[in-house]
Amino acid sequence: MKTALTIAGSDSIGGAGIQADIKTITMHGVYAMSAVTALTAQNTTGVYGIYEAPPEFMEKQLDCIFTDVFPDAVKIGMLSSAGLILAIAKKLAFYEAKHIILDPVMVSTSGSRLLANDALNALCTHLIPLAELITPNIPEAEVLLGGDIRSEKDMEAAAQELGRRYGCAVLLKGGHNVNDANDLLFSDESLYWFYGERIFTSNTHGTGCTLSSAIAANRAKGLALPEAIRQAKNYLSGALRAGLDLGKGPGPMNHAFCLEKSDFQKG
Repeated sequence: MKTALTIAGSDSIGGAGIQADIKTITMHGVYAMSAVTALTAQNTTGVYGIYEAPPEFMEKQLDCIFTDVFPDAVKIGMLSSAGLILAIAKKLAFYEAKHIILDPVMVSTSGSRLLANDALNALCTHLIPLAELITPNIPEAEVLLGGDIRSEKDMEAAAQELGRRYGCAVLLKGGHNVNDANDLLFSDESLYWFYGERIFTSNTHGTGCTLSSAIAANRAKGLALPEAIRQAKNYLSGALRAGLDLGKGPGPMNHAFCLEKSDFQKG
């Protein structure tokens, strides 16, 4: 059985972070493992507390995983401090981790910066260059580049600049006022557009986590990067279209929308 590791924070409401990643990876038929960067107290109305794992403990988590069950792919989510980023980069480089999919979460839904400058510098200098693919949205790409992205032409220029700067593939997600749901991949000096349907729902908690985890699971199974992304987008659309409606705020998706009734459920 193929395996995938998620390195991210815990979401107590279960719609994003480690919980969403494990659900997504499992639904793709891949064995999910996790290294927790932080505990959060949150629900659909907001984040009310964060308790970060010490860098030394993060290193122990990664040592335990890589020396026992080596992952076929790695997904990285939100990281909050330079020390944690450096610890993760150190271990991933030491173990020569493969198929690293990095979701550079650095801007909140409301537009607030989530990373201090030293953490952003550590991310760009030490962790992004280890990635096979990064999956920024428009605001995150603007932070990385220090400029505005207003059109699909801007997206193409931005994806190419990011990919060449960091030596990795870039999936630039276009859902932030540039287009409906069209994402752009820059890989091996080529551009690939993935055209998608915008699904009108307020229950989008954890979409970025889910997409990057699905890509990692597909890479673990050996799918080529463009096909891994295409199938991941289809899965995300299905989870959104399922119309799960939980909580008082923007709720989670139904990660198990495609689960058929098994024998144990029929009984």
